[in-house]
Amino acid sequence: MRSLAEQAVLRCLELAQCTEEPGRITRTFLSPPMRRVHELVGEWMRGAGLEVSIDAVGNIRGTRGPAAGRLIIGSHLDTVPNAGAFDGILGVMLGIALAGVTDGPLAVVGFSEEEGVKFGVPFIGSRALTGTVQPLLDADPRISESIREFGLDPSRVDDAFMQGAGYFEIHIEQGPVLEHHNLPLGIVDAIAGQSRWEITFSGAANHAGTTPMQLRRDALVQAAKWILEVDHKARSTGGLVATVGRCEVEPGAGNVIPGRVKASLDVRHRDDDVRRAAVVELVRNEDAIRLMEVDAVAMNPAMIDLLSRAAPAALHLTSGAGHDAIVMAQAMPSAMLFVRSPGGVSHHPDEAVLLDDVEAALKCAKKFVETWHG
Repeated sequence: MRSLAEQAVLRCLELAQCTEEPGRITRTFLSPPMRRVHELVGEWMRGAGLEVSIDAVGNIRGTRGPAAGRLIIGSHLDTVPNAGAFDGILGVMLGIALAGVTDGPLAVVGFSEEEGVKFGVPFIGSRALTGTVQPLLDADPRISESIREFGLDPSRVDDAFMQGAGYFEIHIEQGPVLEHHNLPLGIVDAIAGQSRWEITFSGAANHAGTTPMQLRRDALVQAAKWILEVDHKARSTGGLVATVGRCEVEPGAGNVIPGRVKASLDVRHRDDDVRRAAVVELVRNEDAIRLMEVDAVAMNPAMIDLLSRAAPAALHLTSGAGHDAIVMAQAMPSAMLFVRSPGGVSHHPDEAVLLDDVEAALKCAKKFVETWHG
């Protein structure tokens, strides 16, 4: 297990060299570096005894055994701009490692698109696997064009559907909770639901030096007061996280009172009722646009129980980040295992893993795969 853990980490670092930007890890949906990724991952899959194929949206798949009984192990191979080496990729490498040390029907999938960087739409790969991707292609012709440019046929996305008895994903935590508890592994009970909005605050732009304070209609002041409300609501509601991550100020000059502000709002909770109630309270502005609404997804209780038996000391937690498992869980029983992120760092070049933790994840996952019967 130690040597397999070392191999998985080294393979992640090797794939980090497949990038659109020299000196930075950036690998978006079906960008040219993904060809080399397919070459390497395909070679490693074949070495683990898997039959390799690439589907119509660029997912690379290694399979063995009858489709109906397969446990699908997967994660994504795309990255955000200036990424780390392990987000998504580690899960695929550990899936390949598990294929080499276990028996039974199995599939390892490297999803082509989870992050949603290129078109603002995440989970293209996993939606193809579950037969739910066509509406995305219909809504944005650029996706089909990107598929064609890579040499694939978007008219065959229905063929990307994969039958399976269950889905299992190993992923770095991307947060500080496991490190805070000094634990290597976490078992995901649920993936939080998400609401994303764009809120516009309107005031009146005017001269910063000649307009008295009592006569101002400063849109940025309105937005600032609201941001404090967002923060207070999240801190006072157990398990809720809410973020204003972007503000666009118009006209954006230092000597002009802001007349208009567009702000983002991201609200997440494992209980959809709690999340929706918070959104109703926070989105009072009539000039608001809902960008995304994703319901929370619970992981399969029986699979959680098997993981708990395989790693009794693992912490049970909710994933605040979205993962391919949120799509896969709507099609089949699903489970996730988290690996500690040192410093809680992810989506950053400093993203890292500890070799002992990777080995612990492999040992836990091997026990899980050997005892799981879909």
